[in-house]
Amino acid sequence: MWRTVRSAWPLFIGMVLLMISNGLLSTILTIKAQEIGFSETVIGLMQSGYPIGFIFSCFITPLLIAQSGHVRVFAALVSIASTSALVHLITFDPISWGAMRILSGFCFSGIYIVAESWLNSLSDNKNRGSLLSTYFVVQTAGYMVGQMMLGLSRPGDISLFIFVSVLLSIALVPILIVATTQPSNDEPQRITVVELFNFSPMALIGGFATGVANGGLVFVTALYARSVGLSITATGYLLAVTTLGGLLMQFPLGSLSDKIDRRIVIAGASSVTLIVCITMLVFPTTQTNTVTLFGGFLLIGGFTLPIYSICMAHMNDHLKTSQMVAASSTLILVFAAGMVLGPIVGSFALDNAGANGMFMMYIVVAATLAGTGIQRVLLSDKKVVDGRDIVPIASTITPEATQIQMDD
Repeated sequence: MWRTVRSAWPLFIGMVLLMISNGLLSTILTIKAQEIGFSETVIGLMQSGYPIGFIFSCFITPLLIAQSGHVRVFAALVSIASTSALVHLITFDPISWGAMRILSGFCFSGIYIVAESWLNSLSDNKNRGSLLSTYFVVQTAGYMVGQMMLGLSRPGDISLFIFVSVLLSIALVPILIVATTQPSNDEPQRITVVELFNFSPMALIGGFATGVANGGLVFVTALYARSVGLSITATGYLLAVTTLGGLLMQFPLGSLSDKIDRRIVIAGASSVTLIVCITMLVFPTTQTNTVTLFGGFLLIGGFTLPIYSICMAHMNDHLKTSQMVAASSTLILVFAAGMVLGPIVGSFALDNAGANGMFMMYIVVAATLAGTGIQRVLLSDKKVVDGRDIVPIASTITPEATQIQMDD
């Protein structure tokens, strides 16, 4: 496996740079929008443009690739993403910023589709799962580094936006080095949401709920951090700690779900998140104490972010191999739909309930996941087609990456 990872080093370096730029841009936009005077609700609406663009790209980018090829589409998308980052320096209204977030989501989703196509072409049946796990770690680590870079300059300055644009441009170079051949791109068949619910209600409800949670953690946590008085640098670290929690707990929770009923793991992990959020809500001093605040968000990220991978694995347990790619593509779109709602609900809660609003939202999400997991364990049968080991999945996964997983 490591030989294949070494052969794909330009791809992984490029993805690290892309994720650093994406994590940094998502964070500085929230902070700068707050400085300009956007309300929390408006910021949430603006940031919800990213997953909207992500959804559109899952349908449109494969058509563009079929017409123009991977290399041209990739170069075009990176160039547009780089430009859209700079447009925020010359416009200062939420409508144009929301449009740029839609464009950015479209471009990054397309970039992931192309990169994952090449990853698939570099792998074989023996190492696809390991490569996808490495890809997940690279994506998550890069995004976390980008969040931690928030304090390098004031978001009101132009330097961070220029830095994002430069990173995107540099990321274009190593990934194109990998493009020695054009990967095939077969658009996966679709399974409707109703059909997916019939296959696995837990996966559908869990996928949407974790999408809402991820949208809040990615786009609203910065607003929360500023509302409780954290500095810009500390805000970046709080976001990074939340992401780190998901990275640390992905493999332990995934391994546990391979040994016992995955729905029990989902219910248990969500119960931990529920307890943490209730504690933060009932004891406000925990929000002003740096140690408990960072510890709380480490746990929230650790027991929330990995659930999507477990939901997908649970869904696959109930499917035939021929159904997996189509069902997983639908679950991705359900997850993305949740991510659209997350920033809107989270920012609205902050706008109307103050800092506690964020924990109120997570209490509802965690209770929904825990309750659904318990209900499905008690009332449904445990019949599965074939138990399959879990593969960690990043929140940026596209239908192309599911093909890598299902081909393994």
